[in-house]
Amino acid sequence: MAELKIADPVPLGLAAFGVTLMMLSSANAGLWNGAGGAAVVGTSLFYGGIVLLLVGLLEFMRGNGFTATVFTSFGAFWLSVWYWLTTPAVQAKGSLGVFLLMFTIASFVMWICAIKLGTQLNALFFLLFVTLVLLTLGNWDAGNANMVKTGGYAGMLTAALALYLVAKSMINDVWGRKVLP
Repeated sequence: MAELKIADPVPLGLAAFGVTLMMLSSANAGLWNGAGGAAVVGTSLFYGGIVLLLVGLLEFMRGNGFTATVFTSFGAFWLSVWYWLTTPAVQAKGSLGVFLLMFTIASFVMWICAIKLGTQLNALFFLLFVTLVLLTLGNWDAGNANMVKTGGYAGMLTAALALYLVAKSMINDVWGRKVLP
């Protein structure tokens, strides 16, 4: 019986995370005249949510506990964002701030783990932590639009790094050598 070989799902996970985060962050930064917020609704359900859950499950099958936890957790994060955006009954004042605080704490733990995984992943998780801190503060209680906007720009930087890691992984794999550092 032939052994089942599963391709590395990490680039897909980083792409789903990066694209979805870029869409929401650019909306938080005030770009697109409100269209970015509307565009992220479907993306957070399908690409950010479902795809990340699948990537996380594939990482579990490959025996990679850290990336399985990260991708599955952020798949659930994006599904929760979709639910919050589409369900007015859960949009109580400050509820988004509480939600973001819990993921800020989780991202801090992930960042501590990522420190050992190299400079680029360390930077990615640090930027993610900073983004979530800013968004938590910006969405706490009555909210602070300037803090949300700053969090949006930090999220765009985080997303850009995630998308760079996708490009690095795919380009280096396709070319069979180190093209991008």
